[in-house]
Amino acid sequence: MVAAAEKGRACAHWRGSSGLVPKIQCAGREADAEQEFGASPVSDEPGENKFSSYTQCSTAKAVWWRDRLSWGVRAVIATWHSVERLVAMSCWARLLSTSARASLLLLLGSVLFSCSSLSDTVPEFALTKIEESDIKDDSGKEPVTEDDADPEDLEVFYPTDQWQTLRPGQAVPAGSHVRLNLQTGEREAKLPDRENGESDTREERRRKRLGKGDVNANSFTSEELKKALAKMKESEKAERKAREEEVRKKFRPIEQLKEEFEKLNMKIETDYEIMVKLISKFNSSASTLDEKVAALYDLEYYVHQVDNAKDFLSMGGLRLVIEGLNSSEASLKEHAAFVLGAALSSNPKVQIEAIEGGALQKLMVILATEQPLAVKKKALFALSSMLRHFPYAQQQFLKLGGLQVLRSLFRQKGMEPLHVRVVTLLYDLLMEKMLLEDSQHGEQMEEKIQQYQQVRLVPAVVEQGWCALVPNLLAMPEHDTREKVLKLVGVLVAFCREHYRGDPALGTTLSLLRSEYEELAAEEQREGDKDGYFRELLSSINTIIQELR
Repeated sequence: MVAAAEKGRACAHWRGSSGLVPKIQCAGREADAEQEFGASPVSDEPGENKFSSYTQCSTAKAVWWRDRLSWGVRAVIATWHSVERLVAMSCWARLLSTSARASLLLLLGSVLFSCSSLSDTVPEFALTKIEESDIKDDSGKEPVTEDDADPEDLEVFYPTDQWQTLRPGQAVPAGSHVRLNLQTGEREAKLPDRENGESDTREERRRKRLGKGDVNANSFTSEELKKALAKMKESEKAERKAREEEVRKKFRPIEQLKEEFEKLNMKIETDYEIMVKLISKFNSSASTLDEKVAALYDLEYYVHQVDNAKDFLSMGGLRLVIEGLNSSEASLKEHAAFVLGAALSSNPKVQIEAIEGGALQKLMVILATEQPLAVKKKALFALSSMLRHFPYAQQQFLKLGGLQVLRSLFRQKGMEPLHVRVVTLLYDLLMEKMLLEDSQHGEQMEEKIQQYQQVRLVPAVVEQGWCALVPNLLAMPEHDTREKVLKLVGVLVAFCREHYRGDPALGTTLSLLRSEYEELAAEEQREGDKDGYFRELLSSINTIIQELR
């Protein structure tokens, strides 16, 4: 401490002053500052040493530090000149080099810096000193902040229309107005003011909904709130149990349902197991005709699915159905063709197995011979399922004279319902090939295009007189039949143009149809249907007429 005091006195000697400057009033505390070179941050008059605001105090400090820095710079320059004169008068002037002079100047600067630092480390030389009594209240105890308060001790502040003082640790409801009273230094809160002069916070609105009013801060303690929450939980558990009991009364548990199903000997079977039983019943010699027909009827439902059709093939069912096409019983032959057509639909694997098993030849025999209409319907359905998207089957169909077999159906009496089916099949086969040729080519598509190129369907249609046969169907009265025939004529017009131009009957038929459908389309338009069914038929007729001009 003695050394520090001596160092302080030395600093005072270098600073050119031994006394303290008048005191500065800053935020209720006093600080000592030395007046240097007559430039004091405050007046010498006692009445003017007090600042009325924190801003004036900060400005005074800034001025004092500026003067202190200016004094330090001037002191260093004056010291340097004194050393220069002292060295010049000394006999050792010649022996001192420039580097030695610089070292001496650095030493002097260090002494000045130590003096400045001493004012920060030694309290009696500091600019401002905070007394310990300033951080304590009037009772001598340190105040407790809101962060140090125990959460259990926090109490809710209930605001009113008047400003009330907030105690440390009180929780303020959301929406309240809070301010800091600059005169007392305390926080205050109140209810927000509304335009009509009334106040209504979220908490107060909640109390109004619950039917509670005039609740003050002493209404509920923490223990009472805990008990209320416990009662709410117990009430919720009771309600949940009541709901569960109500559900149990309405529904039975899964274990009880399983036991009842077991008592009834109910067993859930897969499609595979069902098809195995149906095939066994169909193939059994002990089964009656009706039982076999019923088994085929049920099999048709299952083999519509692609996976079931493959399983049907692996079970040997496809072979049995193809053999059923040779049955002497018309009903058995009809349902066998029905099952075969369902299994062939969009299933290449089954199509290949069927054509290798001789199904194509047997179907054509049924269509070419004298058979009931129902049997030929199912046989034509199976034939269509085999030919679609299967160019190899189409090629074999043409080799076996399939178009002649289909044409013979137009000469047989009572086969008029099959005419539209044949027209639809020819249209699908022609469009299938044309769309494939117009599509983008890939490696797989190239191979498929080569297969379709071997199918000489269009030349066979033209050679066998289908150009003259198809337009005759336009005389049928059904609009659906006319629609399908017009579609096929629209495709054939590219190959039969010369024949159609020289056929006056076709021109007359088209003119009559156009007049008829113009009236129907106009009636549709009057009803508000601008793109109706008859308008589409009229568009097809106009397109064919335009192509033939």
